[in-house]
Amino acid sequence: MKQQRSYTMMIVNLCSGALLVLSALYFTVPIVTVISSEFEVSTTTAALSGTAFSLFFACGCLVYGPLSSRLGRKKVMVAGLLGLAAATLLTVKAQSFTELLLLRCLQGATASTFSPVALTYAGEMFPEGRRVSVIGYISTGLLMSGIVGQVASSALTYWLGWQSLFLVFGIAYMLLVISFILFLPEAPKAGLASMPNNVYGTSNTSFASKSLLLCYFITFTVLLCFVGAYSALEFYLSKAPFLLDESAILAIRAAGIAGMLLCPFAGRLCNRYGKPIILRIGLTLAVGGLLLLGIMKQPLLYALVSIVFVSGIALIVPSLIALIGELGRERRALATSLYTFILFVGASLGPIAALQLIHSNWLGFSVYHSFACLFLISLMCSLFVREPSSSTVPSSKYAKSTNT
Repeated sequence: MKQQRSYTMMIVNLCSGALLVLSALYFTVPIVTVISSEFEVSTTTAALSGTAFSLFFACGCLVYGPLSSRLGRKKVMVAGLLGLAAATLLTVKAQSFTELLLLRCLQGATASTFSPVALTYAGEMFPEGRRVSVIGYISTGLLMSGIVGQVASSALTYWLGWQSLFLVFGIAYMLLVISFILFLPEAPKAGLASMPNNVYGTSNTSFASKSLLLCYFITFTVLLCFVGAYSALEFYLSKAPFLLDESAILAIRAAGIAGMLLCPFAGRLCNRYGKPIILRIGLTLAVGGLLLLGIMKQPLLYALVSIVFVSGIALIVPSLIALIGELGRERRALATSLYTFILFVGASLGPIAALQLIHSNWLGFSVYHSFACLFLISLMCSLFVREPSSSTVPSSKYAKSTNT
């Protein structure tokens, strides 16, 4: 029972961290017009507040994964959360767009201590039979942050002003620091001696495998399309034929949370049917959802279809993370760091791509149809992804030595 309670607290902390930390990425997505008005900049310039966070987050992911192998997973995550709390609270006092942009960069750089380290930590600290399920739970938090971050941003900005958003989440990050210190055990350090030579090299055949490279391309498209589609949502719903007000748009954003319900079951589905199969099903749902979003004219149908789209994302992410961890083999930490780097490079380009597609009306396509085409390419790539056999995937030396 004692060991079970330890696992439960670890899962609660990791999922809470995923939900709260990654929400920061989406803070500015629904309030671009508010930032534009507040600091007297164009909406395109205001969108850079999201791009700045994503780019610094992506670059940080390359550093903190391997660094945590030397310093300790828990220490890196706690230090990052302290920095994120400070940067978020300081944003309340931002007096210019330049200050806001610099603080968003700092938020991204400190928030990036969480995702690659937490995913590697889960792979090391949980028994093999539970790893994919735990990654599914963490992925639920990561994905729900995309909805929760936007809904919280819209609601707090609407009722209390945009500064309240950063005050509330800054306090939440401080509480998360305390919870991590008290309830999250430290994973044993890998140490310099146990780290592979040429850690950033690609000579290892598993690390440079075709399946892994294809997974990285799919990774690039995931948040690019997800963040881009939600960035375009307010533009479409506020105009004909919808003409919805802020509260109705907020409700449709929140509807996507229902699609996240698939995420905790992704581990079981992957174990039963195989990770590549679940990845393909997720991509198919995402393509179908985006195609339908491009033609829907009724708000209720629009909300229902958005659930289909988000359900696809909820299957893509945990199956993709698990595949990359296995394909990376002994370089799991580096493989996961590259995954998060590529994922958030895509996220940083999502709002910019959405605005450009809206303004250019490329070939008469809606934003949703353009993103559906990109996901369709990813679906074609997924047909060539192969899962490594269990005999070639080394078991984690930490799986059976979890703290109790």
